[in-house]
Amino acid sequence: MANDPKIDRRDDVRPAEGEHKYGDVEFADPTNKKYPIDTPEHVRAAWSYINHKDNAAKYDKDEVEVIKNRIRKAAKKHDVDISD
Repeated sequence: MANDPKIDRRDDVRPAEGEHKYGDVEFADPTNKKYPIDTPEHVRAAWSYINHKDNAAKYDKDEVEVIKNRIRKAAKKHDVDISD
């Protein structure tokens, strides 16, 4: 993911907590260890959470799109149907 767009570090998040809670898994926001996308259940939850206005508001518009694109990619990988 070397060429992936960068997501800024959020001041309101402790990335170590996300890693502690979920382990060494793939996250839609790897910078802050938010929105794990390693299982179908996590993909569905990540999609639901990022589509809540209060969660999305913590990111720039382009960062939200990066996160959504990563979730969409994971959804395809895990054969999960999500819709905009």
